[in-house]
Amino acid sequence: MRGRRLRLGLYADEQGLAWVRGLVEDAVGSRNARIVDGTVAHTADDSLDFLAEQWTVEHPEQSPGSRQPVELEVHLGCSLRTWRAIRKAVLAALCPEGSAPHICRVPWTVG
Repeated sequence: MRGRRLRLGLYADEQGLAWVRGLVEDAVGSRNARIVDGTVAHTADDSLDFLAEQWTVEHPEQSPGSRQPVELEVHLGCSLRTWRAIRKAVLAALCPEGSAPHICRVPWTVG
């Protein structure tokens, strides 16, 4: 097994972040992989501001509450094939409607 990284940009509060972490844990748990480490970093630049704008458009006249742009980075021990399967499963869980128009529970981007 080799060390691999899954990085997600999110516009989330603590509840949304916990939900995304759970999606990652579920995807990893069903495969021959392990989570080595995980970090959450609040972005100091404006690289994820578009996620806040997306949330505002999708939730007009609602307060964002404690949502902030954050980067979730998870280090995995797994093969490349397994990493690809985990990544695909996480993205499918974040966006179960696929490319059809919908509102994201937690706006996200993959890095």
